[in-house]
Amino acid sequence: MKKATFVSLATLLFSASQAFAQAGGAVGDKGYYALGLGLALGLGAFGATTGQGRVGASAMEGLARNPQARNSMFVPMIVVLALIESLFILTWLVANGVSGKI
Repeated sequence: MKKATFVSLATLLFSASQAFAQAGGAVGDKGYYALGLGLALGLGAFGATTGQGRVGASAMEGLARNPQARNSMFVPMIVVLALIESLFILTWLVANGVSGKI
């Protein structure tokens, strides 16, 4: 990770609690819920897209090595992509359930 990216990410994370500060200066439960929801959805989306990218890249690499394996690779690849997507949908549903507490 580049140093500038790390510094900006660290600054965002350490200053995020100030954005949710209440009048008394303390961060309440709602602020932590909102911060947790943002992190959960962001990390879930990042993980899902990274996983789907790796599955697709591996499938293309396998097809490049053995083009005749296309029929035997297609269905398992689609199943794995659907399972990865379902994990992100589950993350989104949990985040929506928790967002009712905010």
